[in-house]
Amino acid sequence: MHVYPYLSFNGRCDEAIEFYKHAVGAKASTLMRFKDSPDQNMIKPGIEDKIMHARLQIGDATVMASDGHCTGSLDFKGISLTLSVANEAESNRLFNALSDGGKVLMPLTKTFFSPSFGMLEDRFGVTWMVIVES
Repeated sequence: MHVYPYLSFNGRCDEAIEFYKHAVGAKASTLMRFKDSPDQNMIKPGIEDKIMHARLQIGDATVMASDGHCTGSLDFKGISLTLSVANEAESNRLFNALSDGGKVLMPLTKTFFSPSFGMLEDRFGVTWMVIVES
């Protein structure tokens, strides 16, 4: 069994995928648009080119994404994605890339459980933790 996070970007999924490609090296292994659905009854006017389903590979992890209901409002609460990286240089690079246009919640710092740990909210409101596991 696998559990995958599924993020709904409510109309900004293309933008999010491009951001994650550059920030963390994400690769879209699956990308389906609403216009490609065999059930055209589920498509509201104006969302034909929006993403119905995407599967992203980030390192060894899979994250799924969609434009969802295309309401434009983003609200990611109660969940964080965590990047576990090999060293402090990598934690700095990824933390800085993900925080571009976002908000640092806890700067990268040495903690009792890690030589480098920090938290941020990216430009889409997704909370990330970056950690070098000791």
